[in-house]
Parts: sequence; structure tokens; C-alpha cells
Amino acid sequence: MVDAPLREPTFWILTALAGPPMHGYGIIREVAALSEGRLSLRPGTLYGALDRMVDAGLIEADREEVVDGRQRRYYRLSTTGSATLAGETERLRRNVKAATARLGALAPAARPIAPRALGGLA
Repeated sequence: MVDAPLREPTFWILTALAGPPMHGYGIIREVAALSEGRLSLRPGTLYGALDRMVDAGLIEADREEVVDGRQRRYYRLSTTGSATLAGETERLRRNVKAATARLGALAPAARPIAPRALGGLA
């Protein structure tokens, strides 16, 4: 399990693979959907990340197949990857809880305007 906070692409790739096994293009599409378009992975970035995640034991190759003459490798979350994602999710949940409590303690006039209301500036 990884002790440091996960980088955002790693978090989203693990989240995508928490479902059924996927191949690279499927992971790219799922990450874009899950992140509501905030993260758009390029193939070179994705495959480098997948190699690092396999080496770290976070994900595993599930199977390979040939589609339209091209080899397609499917990946799945490993037991270590699942535990890492669960730990990161809990860390983020605690962060949100602390920030929410602090924001709730502000007097109404001192509460900041939501970033989206400011045109996404944060």
C-alpha cells in the first residue's frame, strides 16, 4: 500500500479499475467521465502510469485480446490497489470533513463565494 497521498491521475485510474477490467482506451474514457472532464489522460501518460502501477503492485494485467489486428491488454485492480484506493478515499473524506467543519463555523458574512460562482477561480 502507498503511504503518501496519491497523485490525481493515479487516484482516478484506480477508481476506474475498481469496476470490471478495462483496456487503455476504456480507462481513458472512464477517467474522463468519473472526473467530469477535469482529467483527460493522453495514451503516453496513461501507459507510463499503468506500467508504474503494475510495478507497484496496485494493478494487474487481466487478459489480452486482439481487436482489429491490434493487441488490447486489460487491467484490473489488485488487492493492494484496492486497499490503497480505500485508504486514499478515507484520507480525502477526513480532509473534506475538516474543511466542511471549518467553513460551517464561519459567520454567514465571512463565508467565501463558491469557486464555480467566481468562474472557476480557486
